[in-house]
Amino acid sequence: MENNMRNCLVDHKEYLKTEGRLLKDLDTTIFGHIKHDYAKAGENDFICNQHLLKYQVEMVDQLIRDDEHRNQKIDRKLTKTIRDNDYQIKDINDALNSSETFGQRIADQVARFGGSWGFILAFIVFLLSWMTINVLHLFGAHFDPYPFILLNLALSCISAVQAPIIMMSQNRSSHRDRLGADNDYHVNIKSENELRIMHAKLDQLNQNQIPHSFEIEKLQLEILGEIRNELDIIHNERVQILNEEKQQNDLLRKSTSESKK
Repeated sequence: MENNMRNCLVDHKEYLKTEGRLLKDLDTTIFGHIKHDYAKAGENDFICNQHLLKYQVEMVDQLIRDDEHRNQKIDRKLTKTIRDNDYQIKDINDALNSSETFGQRIADQVARFGGSWGFILAFIVFLLSWMTINVLHLFGAHFDPYPFILLNLALSCISAVQAPIIMMSQNRSSHRDRLGADNDYHVNIKSENELRIMHAKLDQLNQNQIPHSFEIEKLQLEILGEIRNELDIIHNERVQILNEEKQQNDLLRKSTSESKK
């Protein structure tokens, strides 16, 4: 019977082996906490379930606090990244409109009209009208006879003026493209930072929180088992006390009845 009894490291009382555990059988974290409180504790020392329960609850609380701290730290980084205004993302239309001059607006309109079917049809009608009037001498006009030297000069002048105007509009388009490229760059940088933080959060879940959840569940089951054992012990003690009281009452009634006889 003595071999089944052990002295608890905490209160130095004797308990059955089934009412506690050896330190070497415990989790290393729990063993470290016990070692911190009792520096002379060794692997072969014994601790009862009642005092072990305290360290198990402390470990569960610590694991939960550590996970919450890591999650809050990652959430703060993610929130800061999302709200950060250092990426300098601009509204392209507002930026162009605010710096647009009267000449640039005219250039855009000329380029827009010069690149449309309306301009082509109008120009064809103009050329045909010019040549018809000068060939058939309509309305008595004959200001540019065949081979239409004046028309060629007018077309050359129009081309000479239209080309740089269209180039001005293309420069505006190039400026728009550069602004768009800058925005894309800043958006990509912001997205990359957000993805890094999200990956960090997933790594935290996979490497720490999920294993901690399993460990917490394991400790909770052990704690529930120990509480169940304590309740069984209390129940058995209560039943024993009730039986003893019943026996005493029976003896008392028996002695009373015998005295009456």
